Amino acid sequence: MHHARHNPSSVIGASIPRIEDRPLLTGKGRFVDDISLPALRHCAFVRSTLAHAVIGNIDTSAAAVLPGVQAVMTVRDFMPVITDARMPLGAIGAGKKNNSTPFVLAKGEVAYVGEPIALVIAESRYVAEDAADLVHVDYEPLPVVHDARQAIEPGAPTVRRELSSNILNTLKVAYGDIDVAFGNAAHVFSDELLQHRGCGQSIEARGVLVEPRPSDGSLCVWSSTQMPNDVHAMLAQVLGIDDTLIRVITPDVGGGFGPKYCVYPEEMALAAAARLAGVPLKWIEDRRETFLASIQERDQYWTLQIAVDADAHILGIRGRLLHDQGAYAPKPVNLPYNSATAMSGPYIVPAYAMDVVIAHTNKVPVSSVRGAGYPQAAFAMERMLDLVANELGLDRAEVRRRNLIPPDKMPYKKPLSVRSGAAIVYDSGDYPAAQAKALVAADWNGFAGRKKAALAQGRHIGIGLANAVKGTGRGPFESGSVRVSPSGQVSIFTGAAAMGQGLATALAQICGAELGIAPENIRVVAGDTATSPLGLGGFASRQLVTAGSSVHLAAKSVAAKAKRLASHIMETAEDTLELTDGHVRVRGGNRSLSLAELAGILRGAPGYGFPSDIEPGLSASMHWRTDALAYANACHVAEVEVDVDCCAVRILRYVAFNDSGRMINPTIVEGQVVGGIVHGIGNALYELMNYDDNAQPLSTTFADYLLPSLSEVPSIECLYEETDSPMNPLGVKGVGEAGTIPAAAAILSAVEDALSPFGIRISRTPMRPKTLFEVIAAARSKHSSRPQTRML
Repeated sequence: MHHARHNPSSVIGASIPRIEDRPLLTGKGRFVDDISLPALRHCAFVRSTLAHAVIGNIDTSAAAVLPGVQAVMTVRDFMPVITDARMPLGAIGAGKKNNSTPFVLAKGEVAYVGEPIALVIAESRYVAEDAADLVHVDYEPLPVVHDARQAIEPGAPTVRRELSSNILNTLKVAYGDIDVAFGNAAHVFSDELLQHRGCGQSIEARGVLVEPRPSDGSLCVWSSTQMPNDVHAMLAQVLGIDDTLIRVITPDVGGGFGPKYCVYPEEMALAAAARLAGVPLKWIEDRRETFLASIQERDQYWTLQIAVDADAHILGIRGRLLHDQGAYAPKPVNLPYNSATAMSGPYIVPAYAMDVVIAHTNKVPVSSVRGAGYPQAAFAMERMLDLVANELGLDRAEVRRRNLIPPDKMPYKKPLSVRSGAAIVYDSGDYPAAQAKALVAADWNGFAGRKKAALAQGRHIGIGLANAVKGTGRGPFESGSVRVSPSGQVSIFTGAAAMGQGLATALAQICGAELGIAPENIRVVAGDTATSPLGLGGFASRQLVTAGSSVHLAAKSVAAKAKRLASHIMETAEDTLELTDGHVRVRGGNRSLSLAELAGILRGAPGYGFPSDIEPGLSASMHWRTDALAYANACHVAEVEVDVDCCAVRILRYVAFNDSGRMINPTIVEGQVVGGIVHGIGNALYELMNYDDNAQPLSTTFADYLLPSLSEVPSIECLYEETDSPMNPLGVKGVGEAGTIPAAAAILSAVEDALSPFGIRISRTPMRPKTLFEVIAAARSKHSSRPQTRML
């Protein structure tokens, strides 16, 4: 692993072991399902078995008398304790109108298989599930819309009766003179792309535990969420109670990947039920429920044209993006906007016009899965560039090189804006150099000879590449507090959410660098609304940038305060002092005061004073503000072999170049990049959430929904550059999604290259064996001569 710079004397940039790992590795982690309370009851949900139907009578009598059952509740039972049966958009969507949010429990109609209808409370999960099976729901089936293309046809049945149209929204993302661009083009090429939906399958599925506290009417909620403060705000809205009566805690989380970004009906239903039942309630999602009820992403249909000059320079791109939103919109609909605005990626595109249509279908609601629209955009752009190269007989890397934004144009302002309205400004990076380094590492220029030799042996190998840019550090803020107690313990409190990505280690390194404290001696409390009432949580590769900057500034403030007080006590100038090993020391001398002593003084004691210009407490809180994004970039090169008879793809080699700015902990960065690539391998070749024409889910187990396993994942070679971002005080950029965004595009570029003897064009994801069989069979039937093949 190569790093452009490394300072071994600094805790920032050091690959120290993760401080959160010991309890996780020794079985002492505390996930939602590990939490038990006196009188705890367990819940299960009755879910719709039809994709669209009117709900008639709900007969709970048989379930209610089952031994061990405490109650069976529908939305009607909740009305005394909730403000509305329909969920609001929550804190992130505050002030925005949307009549497509889900219901706490279904109200008179169901719009997808898996929609929760009733909640069962029982002494165990086993009894609760048995009781749920005994609840009888009378359905009156309604017409089903299973495909977004069908949804927007004139006269299509509506996904929900309350809708007058299945089109939730339309928008146009455009700049430049697109007509002139295409009018002046030497070449225009067209394609239609399909990117099918998949899930975010974390090790730990969703889970929530709600404890009602009758003494003051408060609630304590433990949720496996990326957004504890959003859950907190939503609970206050739905229950109509003051937010000071609610505490939301995020314990250990076994992965988020986007699906835990949403606030779900189950969380609201459990809270309402707990208030009514007066006992703590727990619900842990099983894997089948993940397929039926956790949000999914993609199902995008792109119709594209690209205009280029005689030298393959891009003049313009235009087309339509049709986005399948599923049955509801649990969050403000950002994914298609992300896709449309991110498509041009690291390239110069003088004119652009994309019509975006967002349509409802009778499928699981859609929101963010790792990348949040950016992988779809990268796939679309990179496929079009491969099309240009292949049609003009040019090297695919050369076409990209001619169109990449050069470093002398940085910062580069695109004539587009992000969701907040701020301009899209690529702040730093050298995109041509990134591609060049990845190509050298992957031996791009030597591949043609290897391919020719392999084909002579009947082996079909191919190479592909893709570039990507990802806006990270989405604002407007994240909280970060640093506190030194009189015991000497240094603690960090943040509204950021730990999801297994190493957040505690990174924040402890940032804080430790300012206070001269070893990171392993710093306590990090993340995702608890009692200690961080203001916070946004984890999404959009944002937390290192936002929470890291807040913690950095808070720690600097604490260090300055400690020096100021020590200077007063030791009667020495502040600039002669330094912080090391938990002490403020006179540089080059033997006098010092511990941070514990200073914290004890600033705690205050009757009759004992301290300088009037120093506030009480050795602590500081920051909410670093930003509306601009820090843009990370990547270039991936994949080499594959395709068995054209068994229709299997084996990745032979994978090279990933990544620039995520200043690296706080290179090992954590590598883990995020590699993990993201594995997610992208799944997107490219395996993961397909399949539905039939009645919108019945066909992929509800890991026997049907394939994930990459050890045998499918190659050894991944990672290269890094550290181009500091000027957009934050640390110079960092986010890395959580960077590995996923170009992966599918690079892999399928390589698969297409391997299949070049057949003249096959790949315009969809995923390319599973069945799909590969179909396209190869079609190509063989089209061409009378079959290339010589052999079994791998």
